[in-house]
Amino acid sequence: MKILAIILAMTLGGCGIFGGDDDSSTKRLEAAEEVYQIGVNAYLWRASLDTLSFMPLKTADQSGGVILTEWKVNPGNENERTKADIIILGRKLTADSLKVTVHRQITAENGWQDTAPRPGAAIKITNAILMQARLLRRNNAPIK
Repeated sequence: MKILAIILAMTLGGCGIFGGDDDSSTKRLEAAEEVYQIGVNAYLWRASLDTLSFMPLKTADQSGGVILTEWKVNPGNENERTKADIIILGRKLTADSLKVTVHRQITAENGWQDTAPRPGAAIKITNAILMQARLLRRNNAPIK
């Protein structure tokens, strides 16, 4: 995770959108340009990583906007595990720009068996990502 953060910081470090100029219209224009330099909406990308930070990452492709997690065992139930797939589809900061898929398995006699995710799990993750992305944009926080 730290390596990914370092790579992302190096990628975005020279963009200059968070330095000295206090003119808000210039900052907005520069921020809009920044959003697309990594191939997808940078706020959605960072917010997705932040939201899923409790799960181990399998892969994170910033140019394609794909984040896949490994299985995470439910701390309250060792017989259940979950993983999530996030695909950033668009450049707008909207729910239409995100595809969240949640996978869930439970243990059975034959090992792990697929089962339906908990109701609303994908929607809750989508909403959490969008909320975090909007906070990042509102605060014009540096994307690390």
